[in-house]
Amino acid sequence: MARHDFTRRNLQPELMDQPGLDPVDHARALAGLRRINRYSGSAALLWPALRELAAESPGRTLRVLDVACGGGDLVVALARRARRAGMSCEFVACDISPVALEIARARAEKAGESIEFERRDVLRSLPEGFDLATCSLFVHHLTADEAAALLRRMADAAGRVVVNDLRRSRGCFLLAHAACRLLTRSHVVHVDGPLSIAGAFTREELATLCERAGLTGFTIDCRWPCRIVVDWRRRH
Repeated sequence: MARHDFTRRNLQPELMDQPGLDPVDHARALAGLRRINRYSGSAALLWPALRELAAESPGRTLRVLDVACGGGDLVVALARRARRAGMSCEFVACDISPVALEIARARAEKAGESIEFERRDVLRSLPEGFDLATCSLFVHHLTADEAAALLRRMADAAGRVVVNDLRRSRGCFLLAHAACRLLTRSHVVHVDGPLSIAGAFTREELATLCERAGLTGFTIDCRWPCRIVVDWRRRH
């Protein structure tokens, strides 16, 4: 196992980010990440914000944007919770990968959830006019400048922003190394999981990025396992 200095960020290219990644390996990796998301309760980190917005505006259709949706497991899970709760929501999800979007569309169709998927480079632009924008396990792939710009763009796109990402520490690195091998056979996930922790932000670093992005009044919390959740809403 590689040794890392966790006092500083070690951002390295991950296999999942490579344009030449074999589609079969990509699909296996997304399936592995879906399993990890399920066991780590990722959808539950996003749900409270949507539930609160619905309670504040009963009867109104809420528009939800999922940024860098990957294989779509989290946006599908969120849509399923909203439907079962009797909430009226419109979901839009975007990602730059056509392989990921194809898998996400198939997952939504199988689950019977109506979600609009679009291919988009989220580092360049986002659609606007949403009540809630979510982003899970993507920010740690970015440079600090890219991450701050994305946070600002999400705040322009929606009245509330929830970001669920990884937290860097030695303990999280060891946990990721073990969990990725326990929960999936994907070689891509085995390699990328620990690399993601090494390249992730600490709570303090992510708070600084939120301040740079102008997200006045944000909250930021560490959650099990190895997660940081940023929650911001626009004040009128």
